[in-house]
Amino acid sequence: MTIDILLVDDHPVVRSGLRAVLEASAGLRVVGEAAAGEEAVVLAEHLRPAVVLCDLRLGAGMDGIATTAALRALQPAPAVLILTTFDRDAEIIGAIEAGAAGYLLKDVAPAAIVDAIGRAARGDTVLGPDIAARVIQGIRNPLPKLTEREHDVLRLLATGAGNREMGKALFVTEATIKSHLVHIFSKLDVDSRSRAVHVARERGLL
Repeated sequence: MTIDILLVDDHPVVRSGLRAVLEASAGLRVVGEAAAGEEAVVLAEHLRPAVVLCDLRLGAGMDGIATTAALRALQPAPAVLILTTFDRDAEIIGAIEAGAAGYLLKDVAPAAIVDAIGRAARGDTVLGPDIAARVIQGIRNPLPKLTEREHDVLRLLATGAGNREMGKALFVTEATIKSHLVHIFSKLDVDSRSRAVHVARERGLL
């Protein structure tokens, strides 16, 4: 049985390379290409691929996670494999929660991509051991819920701004900034400004 595939990546050279690899493999057929998430959804409705191979970052418009959710809402819904260079926990977990059948990094061997497509078409979940472990860890330790203002403070903190600078930027007092920092430190389970920034970046909050 031939597996029809839709490629979604905003870089034409990447799509061309993937097409060459996939079309050299027996049983696989690339039926379309899209450079944006919105375009991918429209094409998927028309072409009805069994598997969509999608990048996480797609330039302006829908990202890979939003595209995955939209594709999985179609009837019939294609299996979606994320193929990307980004491996932050928040992105991996977000893609799986959106309905992705698997998450692969672009440095995997071509044979691994071909194998993953076959498994996804059969309804399997395709995650490497490291990715799977991080998904489980993310489920056990979900991302902390920061308020919009706490996100603002965290972004300024990452620039190296002090309390006074952050207060001026956000039009609040230094005491208010200190209060936000206390809440951020508690939610991230850290005890220093540098550690807060490190953990936030590690978990995809920055």
